[in-house]
Amino acid sequence: MRAGIKQVAQLAEVSTATVSHVINNTRFVSLETKEKVFRAMEELDFQPNAVAQSLRSQRSNTIGLIVPMLPSDTSNFFFMTVAQGIQKTLKRKGYHMLLSNNATEEFEEEIEQIKLFNAKQIDGLIIASIAEDVTHLNETVKDKYPVVFIDRQPRGYAGDHVLSDGFGASLQAMRLLLDKGHKRIGFLTGYLGITTSMERLEGYKKALEERNLPFDQNLIHVTSASFDHGYQAVPKLLEVPGITALFVANNVLTMGAMGYLQEKRIRIPQDLAVIGYDDYDWTKITTPPLTVIRQPSFELGEKAAEVMLSRIEKGFVNGEEPQSYRLPAELVVRDSC
Repeated sequence: MRAGIKQVAQLAEVSTATVSHVINNTRFVSLETKEKVFRAMEELDFQPNAVAQSLRSQRSNTIGLIVPMLPSDTSNFFFMTVAQGIQKTLKRKGYHMLLSNNATEEFEEEIEQIKLFNAKQIDGLIIASIAEDVTHLNETVKDKYPVVFIDRQPRGYAGDHVLSDGFGASLQAMRLLLDKGHKRIGFLTGYLGITTSMERLEGYKKALEERNLPFDQNLIHVTSASFDHGYQAVPKLLEVPGITALFVANNVLTMGAMGYLQEKRIRIPQDLAVIGYDDYDWTKITTPPLTVIRQPSFELGEKAAEVMLSRIEKGFVNGEEPQSYRLPAELVVRDSC
């Protein structure tokens, strides 16, 4: 006999109302209690929709989306635009999107969100994971539905990837600076754990290699992605002898860097040429307007949803070979370089 909500409550030593709140996310429940309920559901192989007489073999027409959006972080614009692309594409096919924001950027929070989505009986998961290694998906997802990774390419689980071409875009930006005669180019980036940051650095290195220029570690500054850290990094880079240009490979660091340069009235591009990352409205009203790399955020969302729907409609099979899709980014040339 299939386990019911009462059996889950008894095993977890909580009330049936608490189990219901965990499943439906209708009231605050402590993380410890949620974990007890999830463990009980797992042990009993409890399917929440069994209460509503909707078995797993039926589709919920719902796709879960998990992205990391921090307060006061300009990456919020990027991920919200990605979400709009996903939602528009899903809506055309009669699917709904459940959005969950990992604002804490904590690994445990990401796992909890996936378990909550499982309770909602999602048909697929689109995720920009904060982790380099997502082996945990072998336990939390267990190949029950397809997974599409966006923006970064973690290891440890077989899922499709839809990414912006960070390597190609950085290579293009560096070539522009090199064509203008710059040979000592500073590179400001967020931490290099995720593949997006690594690929942008590789594009920087490749451009130097093409011109037979040496790679100088002193020109590289790696820091936490925030306005303050971008602001504080620029004077450190300007201490490096001979630097004439700066490539900032992160959106919020770009804002911080420009904040410093404009406050100190450093002439751009006469004293320092600058290329930033992501094309937001504020980049058009700096003095001068900023040359940037524009990521195809909306199109990335559309493609991720298309890949997901294709997996579902063809009949998701465990162990299918995952595919990687890279969308080209555009270098928007203005007057800062």
